[in-house]
Amino acid sequence: MSGIPTTSFEPSFFLASGSPRRQQLLREAGYCFRIVLPSVDESVRPFELPLAYVQRMAESKSIEGFKMNGCLGPTLGADTVIILDNAIIGKPKDYDDAVRILSLLSGRIHRVVTAFAFTNGYGSTASDMVTTEVAFRTLSSSQIKAYCAGGEPMDKAGAYAIQGGGREFVARCTGSFTNVIGLPMDETAMMLASYGIFPSGSGLAAGFGMGALF
Repeated sequence: MSGIPTTSFEPSFFLASGSPRRQQLLREAGYCFRIVLPSVDESVRPFELPLAYVQRMAESKSIEGFKMNGCLGPTLGADTVIILDNAIIGKPKDYDDAVRILSLLSGRIHRVVTAFAFTNGYGSTASDMVTTEVAFRTLSSSQIKAYCAGGEPMDKAGAYAIQGGGREFVARCTGSFTNVIGLPMDETAMMLASYGIFPSGSGLAAGFGMGALF
């Protein structure tokens, strides 16, 4: 297991994600986990619809992460996409692309969809997805350029961080706020609880040595 970052306490599952935002959400909720970084081809297949794509990505990351950890523990995978006009809006390639994306979102409503999947200790995978509607204010060209110049959009789907400076662009958020950050925590917690995994300090936290996960 060398080379896999760990949290301070005994982990109860693996997280197949390099997203610092997902890691932070889970840690702040009190979960203990190890991180694995599976290699998954994230190309969209021909004629693949956005919801099918995001579910496939979450399940693939969970399954490949489970294999990567040597099938030693259950694995959570997730993927988030921005959907506008039934098309996926990904992460910006560069400054100009970030400006283009935010210009598209300006004054309009888009959907943020996160799919999450959990592969248990027996290798069986369950998945779910959550959608949040986000309405953007009408943004000026100078607003967009100033925000992009700061660098915050560069690794974010949709080129904005709702937990950061991008929050100023949002007129309305209908649904899970943490979903827009990268993981719908209420729904994720329900799925983890169904497998006997709870936050540390709840009196119900499960660890690798407890047997209930397998």
